[in-house]
Amino acid sequence: MKIAVYGRQFNDPQVFPYIRQVFDSLVLHNVEVYVHHQFNEHLQGNVDTSAYKILKANDTLKGFIDIFITIGGDGTLLDMVTLIRDSGVPVIGINFGRLGFLASINKNDISAAIHAVVNGEYTLDCRELLIIESDVKLFGDDNFALNDVTIHKRDDSAMITTHVSLNGEFLNSYWGDGIIISTSTGSTAYSLSCGGPIIFPQSNSIALTPVSPHNLNVRPVILPDTSELTFEVECRGTNYIVSCDSRTAVMDKTMQFKVRKADFKLNLIRMNNESYLQTLRTKLLWGLDARNY
Repeated sequence: MKIAVYGRQFNDPQVFPYIRQVFDSLVLHNVEVYVHHQFNEHLQGNVDTSAYKILKANDTLKGFIDIFITIGGDGTLLDMVTLIRDSGVPVIGINFGRLGFLASINKNDISAAIHAVVNGEYTLDCRELLIIESDVKLFGDDNFALNDVTIHKRDDSAMITTHVSLNGEFLNSYWGDGIIISTSTGSTAYSLSCGGPIIFPQSNSIALTPVSPHNLNVRPVILPDTSELTFEVECRGTNYIVSCDSRTAVMDKTMQFKVRKADFKLNLIRMNNESYLQTLRTKLLWGLDARNY
């Protein structure tokens, strides 16, 4: 079995013992370990990776790497999506961050999680992605998002107007700070903080959530994931922002964008003792009364 490991740069020295534990646990199970070349550079001087192979930028993942492990938080796993792309390689995230909806493995459960992964004791949670298209390729070939596509005003600018059409028919014009087009995965991220609904992954739906709308009668809308959305932005300021997960482009002119479901999915590894409901209860503290703490 070939397992690749990816992560961001860490400034906290307390995390390095846990990173060493990841590599040690993989070695104990006779796994062929590959370290992503960028992560390998970050680890120099803190973790000895000389015994492991380097996953280079031009290496093909499909049919080569069996599983990807990300070390960090949800943002790290989102970065990983641009590397995995449509290869179908399953990914599991070890959470060194805070909330951890996607990177669900606690750093205290590293050994048990790796044992389960190596022995196939897991299920695959297939998550849909979105693709954004425009005349100008804003994000190159990385024009897909696992969480959301967002159109947003700049911090120092007036509100923007976003005209939206659904499958070629005019839907609404949104006056406000922007709009979020969210997958079910992203429904517990930025969209949730703006009053959007939580969407279960099996719902085959996307959410259209306005950000600080000027009209109070404007509310989030749930749409079938077969929808094709078209956006055109009017901006009194000099520019506005279009984001695709953590990737951002600053626009200085009116442009039309199309957002639709991607033709491929991401395979998230879930432990057999995990469930989506359990994740919601744990991360959102459902069932707990804060007055008792």
